[in-house]
Amino acid sequence: MQRGIIIFNLKDNRKLKLCWILLAVIFFIFSNNIEAQISPGDLTTAHSKLEGISNCTNCHELGEKATNSKCLNCHKEIQNLIDSNTGFHSSKKVKGKECASCHSEHNGRNFRIVNIDENKFEHASTGFILTGKHLKTECKKCHQSKFIKDPDLKKRKTTYLGLSTNCISCHEDVHQNTLENKCGNCHNTESFKQAALFNHDTALFKLTGKHIQIDCVKCHKIEKLNGKKFQVFKGLIFNRCTSCHKDVHKGRFGSNCESCHNTSGFKNITTSSFNHNKTTFPLLGKHISVKCSDCHGSNLASRPKHKFCTDCHKDYHKGQFTKNKVLQDCSKCHDVYGFSPSTFTIENHSTTKFTLSGSHLAVSCNSCHHKTKEWNFTFKSEKCIGCHQNVHGNEISKNFLGNNACENCHLADSWTKINFDHSKTSFKLEGKHRSLACRNCHMYINSENKIGYKFSSLKSGCESCHNDIHMGQFKVSGKTDCTTCHLYENWNPVKFDHEKTKFSLKGGHSKLKCIQCHKPEINNGIAFIKYKLEEFKCSNCHS
Repeated sequence: MQRGIIIFNLKDNRKLKLCWILLAVIFFIFSNNIEAQISPGDLTTAHSKLEGISNCTNCHELGEKATNSKCLNCHKEIQNLIDSNTGFHSSKKVKGKECASCHSEHNGRNFRIVNIDENKFEHASTGFILTGKHLKTECKKCHQSKFIKDPDLKKRKTTYLGLSTNCISCHEDVHQNTLENKCGNCHNTESFKQAALFNHDTALFKLTGKHIQIDCVKCHKIEKLNGKKFQVFKGLIFNRCTSCHKDVHKGRFGSNCESCHNTSGFKNITTSSFNHNKTTFPLLGKHISVKCSDCHGSNLASRPKHKFCTDCHKDYHKGQFTKNKVLQDCSKCHDVYGFSPSTFTIENHSTTKFTLSGSHLAVSCNSCHHKTKEWNFTFKSEKCIGCHQNVHGNEISKNFLGNNACENCHLADSWTKINFDHSKTSFKLEGKHRSLACRNCHMYINSENKIGYKFSSLKSGCESCHNDIHMGQFKVSGKTDCTTCHLYENWNPVKFDHEKTKFSLKGGHSKLKCIQCHKPEINNGIAFIKYKLEEFKCSNCHS
């Protein structure tokens, strides 16, 4: 078969029959329109992998023309542009058209399936209007693989897809990511070097007076960053005049230059030279940098009240230090050099109802007085429970805890140091128990993996803390009394008397070691020594 024509010899009946059979099979499979299934020509190089009758349905509906949905199933980069309503394929010129109307196939290997006349192409239809110097730029200078981020598109030798409209996708970011990625706020396409669109009034530092006439480079210095020239536009300190200007007064008049000067000129003084220290209120600390108008208002000749801090400042503590409707002197805790840190000392704290001692000396003020958004210095009670949680709950009876009297057991030096007489309980500490830490018996990890404590609910029987290694052999009425054989000094059964058992040791038996009669056994995977023997016949031990 060659281009849809079957070659055969009419005189050869066998070949004729075979051809008719082949035609019948083809007719049966492609019954709609057999002629439409025969390729009218070679595919372009880009689609050459789809050559062959078995691949027709990759682009065509059976017996029909190629459909947009089939094209876009492969060309997802175009589908994405259409879905996002961006790019040339979402423009009015293209929207609604059949793909094949611009990109026809079966025209031979070398046919230009993407046929764009760069000289006549209207770039505005892509959504990116060429203006300024972009109008004079050759297409290939922008449409290069190095500017494409999509790895699949980047592999293509020639494509107009994949470029971003973001300036830095093609141009170097000379600001090295220190400014917003919105070049159009300052620059136009005519010239990059003159930031013609920038308005300094939109910056944090608005230009007024003499500052308007200053060349940008005098404030925005050119430095080197990452081995390249770099002009600093962000991060400049400008909250004080001395950030740029030398303080010719050398600090004698404070740091608030605006109280005397303005930007119309250094010699244009707004207020006369004035020595505030000659008044009844010398300016010290933070008061030096306060504007005159903040205290005096528009009338500098006025004499504001200044006897108490609250004449100018609000009572930050909202009456917590008011006695008999009179606010106490703020200077007991604060000075003019800053509201924080407080000047209230540990010695001062000793004059209050709560003297700091032990570990409390190392606790920061915030820990007790600033637990919420506001400072609190008035407490209903000075008891431990006012700041600390009772981790024992109801485990300690009132006989020992009393009215939340933690000091009955604990010291302020350290929570782990316990001052408690255990002999007052029903369980007197003897022998090895005296050297144990409290937590060995009283602390446990609960089901939530948190620490818990047991005191009153802790049973005094040995088995509440120790495992019964005898596997219940000595239980009497469900309980094992370990003290029958053992003391608290060590585990040796020094109190055990074999003569009180059912088998008295006499004669040769008195010289035997326990292990010779009481053998180790294993029960449920646990090894133990069997002391309770069922029988005492001689034959059980002697053959």
